[in-house]
Order: sequence, then structure tokens, then C-alpha cells
Amino acid sequence: MMLRSFVAVEIPAEIQSALARSTAPLQKALPKPLIRWVAPQNVHLTLKFLGDVSPANLERLAEALKTEAVAHETFDMSVGGLGAFPNPRRARVIWIGLEAPAALMALLRGVETVTARLGYTSEDRPFSPHLTIGRVGKNVSGTDFQRICTSLEGATVGALGTLRVDAVHIFKSDLQPGGSVYTHLYTLPMKST
Repeated sequence: MMLRSFVAVEIPAEIQSALARSTAPLQKALPKPLIRWVAPQNVHLTLKFLGDVSPANLERLAEALKTEAVAHETFDMSVGGLGAFPNPRRARVIWIGLEAPAALMALLRGVETVTARLGYTSEDRPFSPHLTIGRVGKNVSGTDFQRICTSLEGATVGALGTLRVDAVHIFKSDLQPGGSVYTHLYTLPMKST
């Protein structure tokens, strides 16, 4: 049995709560099916999407990432700000921003190196650290895009707190009719400072 998996940084409950509070007006203004909002407990920083992986390969990957994770010291990131990919006018993904210190980029490079050694394709797009909070529905009209753009431009999300990055996690993702369900599989601690 294959497991749809990814490597990520977890978001603590207090930031999830702050995120839910600060985006509630936006979620009310742009309900489903316009935007498929991510449940606060599912918000995470993806470092590497793996796709379908066998349990045996996941174990090998966890062992390799355990060695990599402990080579990196824990660090903090500031969470806050609101944006959209590719831009607010043609939004596809709505996100909360992250301050990306050099330590995050070093961790990302380490994860990429480990996964590439194990046969996973490297990411072509440049890494843009963010927390996905919503995805624009597939059948939105031009009028809907205008409504989304107006709502995004009128919304502000200030500082939501500081995220301590002290471990790398491997999750599996089960696609359900109500949205993805994430199950925590491995925690790989980093070097504490």
C-alpha cells in the first residue's frame, strides 16, 4: 500500500488559533465553493511533497532525514502577512507569510539533498516559504476573481507570532471529499540550541 506523503514543519496550536481568528472575516466574505479553506489544524509549512511512497521507503527516508535534521540547529520564524499566488487578481492559492531566515533555506537544501539521494525529484520552482490557508475553487468566474481580489486587497493579517522550528515531520495525506486528512508519521528532532 502506497502512502501519499510530505515532509513539513508543524505549526503550533497558538499560531493556528491566531491564524483562524485573523482570517475569519476573509473566510466569511469568501465562503465555499469560492475558496476551499484549510482547517487550522492542517496548516503546515511544506518542505517537500513526496507523492506516493511505500512504507519501507518511508522508513528509509525517516532514517536519512533523522540524521539530516539533527545536523541543523533550531530556529525561529515570524508568521504574518497575507498574500496570494500568483497574485491577488488571479489568485489560486491564498497564504500567510513567513520570514525566511538563512537557517530555513539550509534546512530545505538538506531535505532536498536527502530526498534526491533516495530518488525523489528535486523541485524546479524556487522555494517561497508560506502557509497555505485556502485554494480558489476550480469553476470561479471572472466576477468571482474580482470579488476574491477585492476581498484580499481589503484584508490585513498582522503578526501572528513566532514559530519555533525544532523538528522536521513526515505526514501522510488522505484525500477525502471534505478535504485532505493529514496523519503524523514521524518526528525528526533538530539540534537544540
